[in-house]
Amino acid sequence: MTPTARQIVFRQVERPRGKRAEENLDWFFNSLGIGEGRDVDQVAQRILVVLLSHQVSGNGVPVERISRDLDVSSSRINHHIRNLVDAGVVYRHKRQIHLRGNSLQSMVQELRKDALRVLDDIEATAAELDRSFGIEE
Repeated sequence: MTPTARQIVFRQVERPRGKRAEENLDWFFNSLGIGEGRDVDQVAQRILVVLLSHQVSGNGVPVERISRDLDVSSSRINHHIRNLVDAGVVYRHKRQIHLRGNSLQSMVQELRKDALRVLDDIEATAAELDRSFGIEE
């Protein structure tokens, strides 16, 4: 069985000087590479905003509800949710979509742990490769 791949994106983007929540939210999403590329309607960002607005209840949100709230087809919502799951930002549980960590701060903490695990594995492999080339640290 092939292990699942997760793409964790971090971009160094200049933070806005203003304190407006909308600017900071755009910066936050851009820093994580969410809503880039062909997502000109920023559907991925809008999905996360819907999930955030439902976090108080502690329950996930069904795709149909997200689709209705955003007036976007369920198939398009599912496409973006798959990408958000692959990025480690959301997860599915019993037909519900949940923000990973239940808050943006917790989500970032979980992504930090993911990134450190990946870097630890890469570092260990780099050490093995160095030894195979006769390079000792």
